[in-house]
Amino acid sequence: MSIQPGDSIPSMTLQVAGAQASDTANLFSGKRVVLFSVPGAFTPTCSQRHLPGYVQHHGDFTKRGIDVYCLSVNDAFVMQAWGESQHVPDGLLMLADGNGAFTKALGLEMDASAFGMGLRGKRFALYAENGIVRVVQVEAPGEFGVSSAESMLQSVDALS
Repeated sequence: MSIQPGDSIPSMTLQVAGAQASDTANLFSGKRVVLFSVPGAFTPTCSQRHLPGYVQHHGDFTKRGIDVYCLSVNDAFVMQAWGESQHVPDGLLMLADGNGAFTKALGLEMDASAFGMGLRGKRFALYAENGIVRVVQVEAPGEFGVSSAESMLQSVDALS
């Protein structure tokens, strides 16, 4: 079963692109966070729409006191290179879940073997306060909408 509102963010270690590993307690405790996940760095929808939306609206999240993290089942070097190529602003963390352990713990993994990509994460976004999930938006296969920056801004605003 996938993570639901009211659940705690699983305790795991993730690689922060360009930095040291960090555990999820440090990343989520005492913070308001939007975590969005893409099936793969440098892939078309992820690079043309998903990440760019969060780059464009990063200031809107910051004004609300919300940190933004991008997650993918890729290694930290790929996430760093992708972030640089997309001009990711300081403060928008690129998180690498190289083996997919965190994505599996969330219950949001998918098998993309048919496309030569192996285990990946579903396209989703969640909002958490102090490590407790308040909103989870998971895309249907091939869709992009509910996990967008604009949709998450609306979801967060609706909670206020």
